[in-house]
Order: sequence, then C-alpha cells, then structure tokens
Amino acid sequence: MDVPLWVWGAVIGAILIMLAIDLVAHRDAHVIGVREAAAWSAVWVALGVGFGALLWWWQGPEVGQQYFAGYLIEKSLAVDNVFVWAVIFSYFAVPPQFQHRVLFLGVLGALILRGAFIAVGAVLIENFTWVLYVFAAFLLYTGWRMIRQRDQHLDPEQSAVLRLFRRFIPMTDAYYGQRLLVRRGGVLLATPLLAVLVLIEATDVVFAVDSIPAIFAVTSEPFLVFTANAFAILGLRAMYFLLADLMHRFVYLKIGLALVLIWVGIKMALKIDIFYIPTAISLAVIATILTVSVVASLRATRGLTAEPAAEREGPFRMATPEELAEVDPQLAATSRPSA
Repeated sequence: MDVPLWVWGAVIGAILIMLAIDLVAHRDAHVIGVREAAAWSAVWVALGVGFGALLWWWQGPEVGQQYFAGYLIEKSLAVDNVFVWAVIFSYFAVPPQFQHRVLFLGVLGALILRGAFIAVGAVLIENFTWVLYVFAAFLLYTGWRMIRQRDQHLDPEQSAVLRLFRRFIPMTDAYYGQRLLVRRGGVLLATPLLAVLVLIEATDVVFAVDSIPAIFAVTSEPFLVFTANAFAILGLRAMYFLLADLMHRFVYLKIGLALVLIWVGIKMALKIDIFYIPTAISLAVIATILTVSVVASLRATRGLTAEPAAEREGPFRMATPEELAEVDPQLAATSRPSA
C-alpha cells in the first residue's frame, strides 16, 4: 500500500484539528454527563467508521477490511484502559470535573507513544521476519495470562511508577484546579493530577505492548496500523464517561478480549509460513467473539445495579481559596461558587 506523504500529513493534521476542537469544547472544567458522553462517542465512532469507508472506496475491500479489523481490535482492547482509568480515578479521588483534562492529555501522550511503537514495530517486521513469531508467542501468552488473571485488578498503591514519582517529584497534597504544576514559595511542585497523568501514561504503555502486536497480525501496513489506533484512541475519553457506571456489567468481556488476542496470535503464527487466513474471516471471528462476550455479560448481569462506592477520605484534598490565590488570583476567583 503506497500512501503519499501528503496523505499522512492530511490525516495527522485532521487528528490534531479534532483534538483542538475537543479541547476547546471542554476548556472549562465540568462534569461530563452521560448524554454529552454519548454524543461525543457517536461523533468519534462515526469519524472512525467514516475513515474506514473512505479507505474501502479508495484502496478496495481488502484494505478496508484490514482497517476495520485493526480498529475493532484496538477499540475492544481499549475497554481495558477504561477499566484501569476508573480504578486510578477512584484511588486518587479525582474530582469528576478535572477528569476530562487528564484523559485528554493522556490520549495525546498515547497517540505519540503508539506512533513511536508502530514505527519501531514496522521496522522490525520489515528487517527481521522472525520477530513475527515473537509477537505471535507474546499474544498467545498474554491471552492465556489475561484469562488466568481475569479477576485481578490494578492496585495503584503497589505501582512502581507511582512509588518512583513520589520519591523523586515533590508534590502538593491538594488539587489546584486543573493545574498539573504550581509554584509555591518559589518552588515548582507537581499536583496530584500530574501523578494521575503519569500513571495513566504508564498503564497505556503496558496496553500498547499488547495491542500493537495484535493489530500487526491483521495488517502489516503502518498507515492502517496508525490510523486504526488513532481513531480508536480518540474516542476513549467519551467511552470512559459513557461506561463508567456500567463497568460492573461486562463480566465476560475480559475473557472475550483474551480470546481475541489468542486468535490474532494464531493468525499471525500461521500466516508466516503456513496459511494466510483471509481478513474477512478474521474480522468476522473477532466481531463474533466480542459480540458474544458483551451479550453474555449483559444477560448474566441483567437487573444488577452497581454497588454504591464506599465513602472514604481521598488521599488528597482541594486547595483552599487562600492557597489558590497564592498560586494564581484568577484561579481562586474562578473556583468560588456563584451566588
């Protein structure tokens, strides 16, 4: 697939424009409701599907199917990100109105990191074909491990990244609006939001190690790998706010995701020297696995409501008006409740 440089530039430019529009639309800190999240989710899904339809028209069915297979893999594996974000936000007791800004920056960082991973992966595959066996074995192992550890969850308190951050980065004990850094007494300090952002970026690196090899199993075209990743990731923030209260319903989804990884691992191993599974069949298998796991989850948890979150004191407090004024008088003024 020969993609002109100007097409790469146009796609990256369009992604940056969409991110800018999203940032402007959410420039003021506020709680994202289900209706707003659903509207933005529809927008991002429509953009991702629309881009796939454009590829189908431009490059033909095979390329279109490869994109949609990659998009479906990335979108489904991204749900695991959403679960982890919920755990991190709960642990840090991040105020809901500040969560979108953290996720926006997290997604921006994820796009950059995954772009680098994709470039490295493409170079390795082009120069060392045997690395596909490594990717395949890794995907099979990851899928098996995910099934075994399906009931285990991230514990931020045990995170080595968080321990290192606390050890080397001076940090305030309070949230200062959406600020990541503040200067107090001439000293530059991190706020808890920066710790949250660092932890989110670190977990995305872990997920990228799984998802990037998985998408290379359905397409070896860097352009398709990047665009499928980008359009899947762009809608993650809206997906989080849409699914935050429904996560307890997806009890079998992790098994479904594990089976997807195992399937693409088998496909990758076979296509090297043995047999190439057509993309249409691979896409159908992935869609079927995910559909069955979602439907089975919803049926098994029909009528089940989420347990109310236990009331607990968060590890960080909100900065007082006096502390806000010390950092930025305007920040203090905007934080006062209206009469």
